[in-house]
Amino acid sequence: MPKNFVDAIVSVETFIISIPREVPYLGPLKEGEAINARGYLIRKGNRTIYPSTDMTLLVKVTGESGKVGWGECYGIVAPEATKAIIDDVLGPVIIGRDPGDAAVIHEDLYDLMRVRGFFGGYYLDALAGVDIALWDLTGKNLNVPVSTLLGGRRHDTIRAYVSGLPKATLKERCDLAVHWVGKGYKGIKFAAVVSEEDIVKEMAALREAVGPSIDLMVDLHWKFEAGEAIRIIRRLEPYNLYFAEAPVQPENLEGQARVAAGIGVPLALGEELRTTYEYRPRFEKRAMSIVQPEMGHTGITEFIRIGQMAQAFHMNIMPHASISVGIFMAASLQAASALQNVPYHEYQHSIFDRNLTYTKGDMASGEGTYVVPTGAGLGVEPKEDVFEFVVRR
Repeated sequence: MPKNFVDAIVSVETFIISIPREVPYLGPLKEGEAINARGYLIRKGNRTIYPSTDMTLLVKVTGESGKVGWGECYGIVAPEATKAIIDDVLGPVIIGRDPGDAAVIHEDLYDLMRVRGFFGGYYLDALAGVDIALWDLTGKNLNVPVSTLLGGRRHDTIRAYVSGLPKATLKERCDLAVHWVGKGYKGIKFAAVVSEEDIVKEMAALREAVGPSIDLMVDLHWKFEAGEAIRIIRRLEPYNLYFAEAPVQPENLEGQARVAAGIGVPLALGEELRTTYEYRPRFEKRAMSIVQPEMGHTGITEFIRIGQMAQAFHMNIMPHASISVGIFMAASLQAASALQNVPYHEYQHSIFDRNLTYTKGDMASGEGTYVVPTGAGLGVEPKEDVFEFVVRR
C-alpha cells in the first residue's frame, strides 16, 4: 500500500437502533415505576431515566474506496440529539478528511464547540461514535486490528465480570449469581439501585451463595452522600468486597476523594466521564483506584489516553459496558487489549449475548472471559438484521 494512501471520507450516516426486550435494563419494574409514552422509565433507586428497549446509535463512515467504518455511541436516551449533532455538525465537517488522522480529527472536532461549553454530554457522545468509525475504517484500510494501531495487543482474552442480577427477589438474584459462577465467571457485581431490601443484607446473602473465592462488587449508582457511602462500604468490607462503584454524585469530586480515602477497598468510577480533562483532577486527588472508561462516551482516542494516564497513576482499568449492539463493545475490547492493568472488563450479560447475534465477527464471551475480536479494524460489523430495528420517532 502506498505510504501516502488516503481513503478520503465521502459520507457519514447515522441510525437509531431500538431492540425490544422483555425485562428492562436492571431488572423488573419496581412499585411506582412505569414505562412512559416515549418508552422510558425512571428507576426510583437512583432517580435516573433508562430506555425500556436496547437503544443505541450506529455511525457509518464510508471512504472513497467504498470501504466502511462502523461506530456506535451512547444513545440510550434522546438518541435524536446525538444523531442531529453528527448529521448536522460533525459529519459534514469531516467529508474529505483522511480517516487515518482519527486522533487529529478528534481534537479538531472537540475544538469546534469547546468555547460554547460543549466539552461533555451529547456532543462528546456524538464525537465518540464518529471517532470509533474512523479507527475502524483505518484498520480495514491497513488490514490490521485497532489494537495494532494503538501500539499492539497484550491480551487476546480479558476476564469478564458479570454485571447486574436482574431478578425481582433476593433469592432469585442469589440463584442467578450461582448460575454465573457455575458457568466459570469469577466476578459478579450487584446493583444497589434495585437492592431495596438492604444493600448489606444483599451482599451477605450473595457471599453465602457464591462462596469465599468469587470477587463480589457493588454499584452504588451515585445514591449517597460521602459519609453515608463510607459507612455503607465499611459495613460491606467484612464480606470481602472487591470494589465499590459510583458512591456519590458524579460532579462531587470532593466527595469521591473523601470516600476513596475513607474506605479499605478499591473505589471504582468514571463511566460518566468522557475526557482526560475530566479524569485528570480525579487522578490527582486519588479519587479512585479503578478507572471505568465507557467507550460509548469516550471513543477510542480518549479511551486509550485515559487508560494510559491511569497506568501512569498506577491505577487499574476495568472498562464500563453499556447498552449497545456490540460495535462500541468491540472497540472497548480492542483498546483494553492494548493496555496493561486490565484485571476485568464489565460484562452486561442481558445485553451482550443477545445483541451479539446482530454482529459479524469472532467477538465472544464465555467461561469468564471475553475473546477480543481478531479481524481488521474493530473485527466486527453489524449484520443487516439489526437495521430492522431502525427507528425514526
